[in-house]
Amino acid sequence: MNHRNPRFGTIGWADLSVANANEVRDFYQAVVGWRSQDVPMGEYSDYAMLPPMGDTAVSGICHARGVNADLPPCWLVYITVKNLDESLSEVRKRGGKTRGEIRGAGGQGRFCVIEDPAGAVACLYEMPR
Repeated sequence: MNHRNPRFGTIGWADLSVANANEVRDFYQAVVGWRSQDVPMGEYSDYAMLPPMGDTAVSGICHARGVNADLPPCWLVYITVKNLDESLSEVRKRGGKTRGEIRGAGGQGRFCVIEDPAGAVACLYEMPR
């Protein structure tokens, strides 16, 4: 997770989860000049994508496996919230739903994928306290 833009209510990250992550990684490397950095996931690696002239990752490309297996193949934005539990309560009250459990971000906060009343998917992310 990237802490470039920690203000609440802002989009701080985007991931793309797809079955053909290696091919899609290579696509974005060729099309926009991104470089990839392996993110170990046990038996495989996902990818942090870095801009051509920078050392800070700007997005991720992930394999649609495990907890990410049912995510749609779209850029999933991570919206920073002040309190994840309160935000998830509002999601449910207002006709949305969660798509899976709250997950940790490797000591860098926690997040949960949600679906809004229209069916759009996003991720709510709470920075570490």
